[in-house]
Amino acid sequence: MSQINRQQGFVLDIGKGYFRNHGVDVMAFDDIYPAGHQSGVSILMHASRVATNGDVRFEQTPGQWQPLPRQGKRMLDAENNAIVTHLSYPDMDNHLKGFNPMIYPDYAFSYSVTVRGEGNQLRVTVDLDRPIPREYAGKLCFNLELFPADLFGQPWLMDGKQGIFPRQPNGPVRKQSSNYEISETLRPLPGITADRELLSGGHTAYNPIIADDLIAQPYAVGRRFTVRPDDALHRFTVETKKADLRLYDGRMNHNNGWFVLSSEIPEGVSEAAVEWIITPNVDENWLYPPVVQLSQVGYMPNQTKRAVVELDQRDPNILPATLERLTETGWQPVCELTGKEWGVFLRYRYLQFDFSDWVDEGMYRLVYGTSVSSAFRIAADVYDRGVWQPVLEYFLPVQMCHMRVNEKYRVWHDLCHNDDARMAPTHYNHIDGYVQGPSTLTRYQPGDSVPGLNVGGWHDAGDFDLRIESQAGEAYILTMAYEAFGVDYDATTIDQSCKVTEIHQPDGKNDILQQIEHGTLSVLGGYRALGRLYRGIISSSLRQYVLLGDPSAMTDNLQGNEDDRWVFTEDNPERELITASQLAAISRAMKGFNDSLSSDALSAAMELYTVTQVRDDGARAAKIRAAAELLITTGERKYRDHLLGETQLIKEHMQKLGWMIAKALPAIDDAAFVRSLREPFAILHRHYEELSAETPYGIPYRPHIWGAGWDIQRLGVEYYYLHRAMPDLFGTDQILNALNFVLGCHPGNNSISFVSGVGTNSATCAYGINRADFSYTPGGVISGTALIRPDFPELLDWPFLWQQTEYVLGGGSSNFMFLVLAAKQVLGK
Repeated sequence: MSQINRQQGFVLDIGKGYFRNHGVDVMAFDDIYPAGHQSGVSILMHASRVATNGDVRFEQTPGQWQPLPRQGKRMLDAENNAIVTHLSYPDMDNHLKGFNPMIYPDYAFSYSVTVRGEGNQLRVTVDLDRPIPREYAGKLCFNLELFPADLFGQPWLMDGKQGIFPRQPNGPVRKQSSNYEISETLRPLPGITADRELLSGGHTAYNPIIADDLIAQPYAVGRRFTVRPDDALHRFTVETKKADLRLYDGRMNHNNGWFVLSSEIPEGVSEAAVEWIITPNVDENWLYPPVVQLSQVGYMPNQTKRAVVELDQRDPNILPATLERLTETGWQPVCELTGKEWGVFLRYRYLQFDFSDWVDEGMYRLVYGTSVSSAFRIAADVYDRGVWQPVLEYFLPVQMCHMRVNEKYRVWHDLCHNDDARMAPTHYNHIDGYVQGPSTLTRYQPGDSVPGLNVGGWHDAGDFDLRIESQAGEAYILTMAYEAFGVDYDATTIDQSCKVTEIHQPDGKNDILQQIEHGTLSVLGGYRALGRLYRGIISSSLRQYVLLGDPSAMTDNLQGNEDDRWVFTEDNPERELITASQLAAISRAMKGFNDSLSSDALSAAMELYTVTQVRDDGARAAKIRAAAELLITTGERKYRDHLLGETQLIKEHMQKLGWMIAKALPAIDDAAFVRSLREPFAILHRHYEELSAETPYGIPYRPHIWGAGWDIQRLGVEYYYLHRAMPDLFGTDQILNALNFVLGCHPGNNSISFVSGVGTNSATCAYGINRADFSYTPGGVISGTALIRPDFPELLDWPFLWQQTEYVLGGGSSNFMFLVLAAKQVLGK
C-alpha cells in the first residue's frame, strides 16, 4: 500500500483498534455480543451505528439462537492498514452456555475476515480454510445488518432499482432449504433435549421459530447498494466483487430482526470467497454536536446541580453556558456559567457546569452554543409526584403474574399462568440458562404438576419468568424502602382471592405492602410445595418463550397439560442464603399486614440459615447477610455471635458486605467491632472515590454487555446505608450522582431518563411486555446506555435490544424508587 493511502482516508488507529476517518469509524470484531447485534464489522457514521455484525452466518436472516462462530486471533496490521480476524464454526462454548442450546449444523470450518483501509474505502474479504460443500451453497453467507429504526421510510438504491425501507416487513415469503430441520445432519447438544414434541411445547409438531425455514424474498438483488443516498451523514455504498448482494428484511421471521445485506458463499471457492468494497460518505468538516446532559426531572434547591457537556475531542472550544428560565413570555437568560474542563472519557471530551448556587424555584433549561437541554425543574417538591410513584402505580402492577391487570378501560394483561407449574425434566439445559441436574431435588418427578405455584410473583422483563432472585430480591428492596422511608401510598386495588389488579383504584391498603406480599406469596408458595426454594418458573418451549403480547396467551390456565410452565430447582447455597436474608427482612414488613405470611417468611429464613451447607466464601458471605437480617428481625444472640466470629471475612469482603454490616450496626451494638472496621470502611470509601473519579458523572460506569444503569442504582442504594451509618466518612454524592445518572446525566447523545414516563424525555420504547408495539410501561427502568466496544456509548430508540432497553425485576425500578426517596431524605435534613 502506498504511503499516501496509509496517511489519509480510513487509517487503522492501533491505540483504539479500529479505522478512523474524520467522523466515520469502522470496527472489526472489537465487540463480544453478536446475539445482541454487537460484533463483526461495524460502521459508525457521524455518531450513529448504522451497520453491524458483518460476519459469516448459516442463513441470511439469523435469529437469536442460530449458530455463532468462535472468534480466534484478531490481528492489527499497521503496515498493511488492516484488521485480520480468525473465526471458526461451531462455537461449542456458546452452545453450551445456552446461546444456541437446541441444535446446530453438522459442519465445522474455519475462516478469516480481513478489513483493509484503502483510501476512502474499505475492502472486506472472507477466506475459507476449504471450499464449502455443495449442500451449503446458497446457505452460508456473509451478512451485514442495518439498524432498522433509522431507516424506516428512507430510500435505498441497488444498481438501477430503488426502494424505501418499510416500517413493517412485507412479503412475499418463500420457503428455503433450512439448516435447522431436526434431521440426521443435526444433533442435540450433550445433555440437552432435542425431542420434537418437547421443543414445540406440545402445541404442534412444527415450530417455525426453530425450523427457521421461512424467509422474505429479497427487496433487491444486485452488485452495488447504497443506503440513504439522500443523507450525507449516513450514506454508504457496498459493492460486491463476487456473489450478488441481496437486501433482506430480518423481521419477516424474527420480530426483532434487522435489515440484512447479504452475499451467498459459492461452492468451490476458498480464497476471497466474499469480497466487498464499502464506501462510507465522510464529511471532513463534521464535529460531534455538543450534548448537554443533566437530570430530566430536575433538582431540589439545596441539591448539587452539575450539568455535563459531551464534546468531540477535536472541538477546541470551551464556550460559556447559559441558564434560562421559563416565563410567561418564553425563555429568559438568568445566569451565565463558566465550564470546567474535566478531560477525556471513552471517545469524548467533557466539560462540567456547576449551577448549585442557583436555588430559585422554576422551570429551566441549559444552553451551550447551539445545543439546548431538556426543560427541568428546580423545586422543593420536584420528587413529590410522578417520579418514584409510577413504580407502584404502573410498573409493578403491570408485571404481576397470576393476575388480571386492568386500568380503567384498558386491560394490560388477562389472568395468566394459572396452571403453574410442572416439574422440569432432569438433565436439562433451558434456553434461558436454567439447568435441572440429574435429580429434581424434590419428591416430584419430571412432568408432575406441582401445586401452590400459581400465586404471586412478577414477570421478569419480557421473558415472563419468575427467578428466585428477582422475586425475593424485588420484595426485599421494597421492604428496605418501606422501612427506611415509611412509604404509605395507595393507588391500586389488589384482590388476591379474585386474582384481579385495578390500577388507579385505591382499596385502602398500602400498595408497597401489597406488592411485598405478592412477591413473597410466590417465593413461599414454592418453598412449601417443593420443600426448598425454586430456581425459577419459566416457559417450557421456545415458541412460548418468544411470545410477544399478552402473557395470558402463553398457556391455557388449565393445570396438568403440555403447555404448563416448568419449575426448576437447584443446589445453590449462596443463593439460598441470600434469599434467607431477604425473607428475614420481608417478615418485618409483613408483620401487622399479613401476620401468617410474616411468620412463614421468618420460619423459612431461619430454616434456610440452619440447614444450608456452606462450601465456599461466597456462601459464607451470604450467610453473613442472612445473620445480619435475622439479627435485626429477631435480636437473637446467636446471629450476633456469628457476625462477630466472621469479622475477618467481613474485612476481606467489604465491597460485598460493607453496606449490609453498616445496616446492621445498631443491632450488633458492639463498639469494639465498629472500631475494628473503621479502617476497612475508610479503604472502601477510597475505593468508591477512585472509581467515581473515572468518569465526569461522579459515579463509575463500567458496562459489560448490559447498560450499567442497574449496577449504578444498586451502588447508590448500598451507599445510602454506608452514609446512614457513617455520614462523616460516606457523604451523599454517590446517592445523588447515581440518581442523576439514571435520570439523564449519562454518556452518549441520547440523554434521556432511563425511567419510562419520568422526566421531560424518557425511555418510551422499551424491552417490556408491550415491546412489539414500540411502547413502554411507566415506572419501568431500562438497562440504559451500553458500550459498543471499545469506546462508543450507545442508547438506541429500539425495543428489541435487551442490553439497552430491558426492564427487570429485582433491582431495576425498585432501586430507582429507593434512590428518589433517599435523595428526598438526605436533602431534607
